[in-house]
This record gives sequence, structure tokens and C-alpha cells, in this order.
Amino acid sequence: MILDVLLRQAARTGDRQARAMAELTLRKMAEGGMYDQIGGGFHRYSTDDAWLVLHFEKMLYDNAQLARVYLAAYQLTGEPFYRRIVEETLDYVLREMTAPEGGFYSSQDADSEGVEGKFFVWTPEEVRAVLGDEDARIFCLVYDVTPEGNFEHANILHIAMTSAEAARQLGVPEERIAEALARGRKRLFEARERRVKPGRDDKVLTSWNGLMLRAFAEAAAVLARADYRRAAEANGAFLLSTMRPNGRLLRTWKDGRAHIAGYLEDYANLIDGLIALYELTFAPRWVEAADMLAAEMLRLFWDDAIGGFYDTATDQEALIVRPRDVFDNATPSGSSAAVDALLRLAVLTGKDEYERRATAVLRSFVSYLQRAPSAFGRLLAALDFAVGDPREIVIAGDPAEPATEALLARVRQPYLPNKVVALADPTRPTPLTEGKVPVDGRPTAYVCRRYICEAPVSDPAALTAQLAGPIR
Repeated sequence: MILDVLLRQAARTGDRQARAMAELTLRKMAEGGMYDQIGGGFHRYSTDDAWLVLHFEKMLYDNAQLARVYLAAYQLTGEPFYRRIVEETLDYVLREMTAPEGGFYSSQDADSEGVEGKFFVWTPEEVRAVLGDEDARIFCLVYDVTPEGNFEHANILHIAMTSAEAARQLGVPEERIAEALARGRKRLFEARERRVKPGRDDKVLTSWNGLMLRAFAEAAAVLARADYRRAAEANGAFLLSTMRPNGRLLRTWKDGRAHIAGYLEDYANLIDGLIALYELTFAPRWVEAADMLAAEMLRLFWDDAIGGFYDTATDQEALIVRPRDVFDNATPSGSSAAVDALLRLAVLTGKDEYERRATAVLRSFVSYLQRAPSAFGRLLAALDFAVGDPREIVIAGDPAEPATEALLARVRQPYLPNKVVALADPTRPTPLTEGKVPVDGRPTAYVCRRYICEAPVSDPAALTAQLAGPIR
């Protein structure tokens, strides 16, 4: 969440230090042992200051949030490295953490066969047996695989040097290094698949699924990955059907049964994911569901006396003290996620109540944000949206037409964290989309702020220019 804030700061102000901080952190994490260099995805945490020695468990919520921030870094910088990390991470989730019903599992264990990390670590002998002497020499040099090992006489793979450095040291062309590494990762992955895999916590949690739903939806939009879109749509459908069997959102599902009434974070993160899914597909059902859940969230969790949210609903078990955790931890607080989602939903639906509630929370937390900003990363992102000149972008046209797709690409590819995108549907007009139609029969984009719009454009280059400049 703090990395997200740094990227926003860099984009909004040109702050080079903020960008350098974020990029250094993102690169070192992805090059370190806490990233699975063979299979993709991030482990839970490291135990040293080099992000090398780690706890091998993989959590859904970590990978959801990291996929989004690496996607943002790719949009901001255009660096293929960040895109690769996004795709490897989400591909891992599709492969290992997705239920046939469409839900995402919670975590993958740290140990297999009773030994922590056994599935993930390598010895030089194991690498040579798979790759042969020449490729193994290159692979072991770059990924620091040594006889001594860096973890209990084996090796956690991490990038110890660049391909260029390895090429100089070995006296071979850099292309040869890159080819050997790519080939090595593929062959080691195939060999690793024959090992006993770590166990998996196969329960589905609404809150964490909402985080991953947004990650898949945004990545599908930016990277034009049809498989990510299918995963997002399947997850949205699963959550809205299976986790609401009797109209009340539930928190957890396992072995075909959902139970436990949802908490604030379940509502907030699901709403958040559904908004992203609407902006990907423009299917009205997703934003309508988000709207319905938001109204229910306010009814169940909002309290006028505090001007904010509680974590438990009015219909849940009464405790001595009603919980209200406003600080971000490994996941955003329910309150922060709710504020962020309500601000975006207010633009899409035109419901002022959502914005009033969200800004009331922001105002009440001003002193906290000033004193301990690192504890409120998600709320700072919401504040950035509230005051950061958010773009309201309406597309009038058939999203399946190439000309419409060209406009959408100009909206989706650049790093514009403070935007909301809607499709003008004449059968379901909203305050944002009403009156916005194709001009001269061509797909048309409207760029607005507070419903005050630029001249409509059908040319992708003109749209890019409008998105880059201030609203006039």
C-alpha cells in the first residue's frame, strides 16, 4: 500500500525520490528469494534485510496486492520486467490457487514432506542433473547456487548478478546467458512439478478474493489477457452467487459450504473488485451488485456517532467492545478499503451519499494521516483520489468494435490511478453517462471532471492528449 502511494506521488508531482524508492523496492523484492524465481508468486515474508531467507508460505492477499503494484509500476515506467512479474504472479494463482468453481484459495504451505522450503530449494547437483553442465554453470552463477548453500545446505534462488555481469565474467555473449536462464527456469519448473507439492489452504475468503478479483480485472484490462478476464468474471460470479446464498454476504467457503456473516473488509474488498470488473467488461450486473452491496455495507457497518465504520455488522454477535481496526496491516483496513470503493462508486452511480460518507471518514482521520502516514497507505490512496483531479471517462460505442478498443487502450495503458471508466448504455443511463453518444456514428470518448467534460473525441491521439492535460 505504501508502494502504491509512492508511485502515485511520483506520477502526480514528478517526485524522483518517491519513484526511485518504489522501483528499488520492487526490483529487489522480485530479484530476491521472497519471489519464486521458478514458479512465480511471492512468499509471505523474508527474515533478513536482503529479502533472501524467507518464510515459504504464499498468501493470496500478498500476491493480489503485489500484482497490482507491479502492474502500476509497469504502466508508469513501461519496463517489461514489471510486466513479467505481474504475469508470472497471476499465472501462478491461476495454476495453483484457483478453485474449479471460480474462487481463489487462501494460501500455500511453507513445507512439504514435513520440511520447510523443501519444494523450493536446490543444490548444485540437482541443477546440473536437470540442465547439464554448461547451462547449470550459467544458472548457478546468476542465481547464486553454491555447494555451501544459503538455506540449510541448499539454495534459495535469487538473482545475484545481471545477465550482462554474468556474460562478462564467463566471456560469453549476453544473449547466450539470457537463453540459458530462460531455458533453465522452464526445465527446473518441469522438474519441480514432480516433487511433492506443499499443502494448500483451500478455503475461499471473500475479502481476499475481492483483492485478487481487482488484480485480475486490472491486469486483464492493461495487458489484454483474455484468460485473466475469464478468471475475473468467474470469480465475480462465484462470489455473488455462492457467498450470498440467502442475500447476506458471507465470509468463508470450503467444501461447498459458505458460512460466517461477512465483515466490513469482506464487503469493501468485494465492492472494490466488482468495480474493477465493471470497468473491464462494462457488464451492468457488476456495478449494480457493487451498488447493492455498498448500500448494505452502510446499513450494517456505518455509525453516525463516530462518523465512520465498525468492522462487525449490527446483526453480528455483540461483544464487550465493537471492533474497529482502522490501521492497515498485511491487508488494508476495512475502513480504508470502504472509503476507496465508495469514492469510485459515487462517480459511477452519481450517488452523493457515497462520497459524503467517504469524505467524512477522510476528514476524521486527517490528524492520524499526518502523524502516522505509513499506517494508512490505502487511506492515503483514497485521499489522493478524492483531491487528485480524478478523471471520469465515458466511452460511447460498442466495446467489441476495433475503434472502441483503440480508445479503451489509450485509457487503460497509461498510469492513471485516479480515474473511473464507464460505458454509455442508453438503456441504463446514469448521471455520468446520460447524453453521451457516439459522434457522427463513431465510437467516442468523453473525459470529464465533476461531470464537466472536454469536447468529445473519436481519435485515440486526441484522447491521449486530453488524459495528459488538465480539464479545461
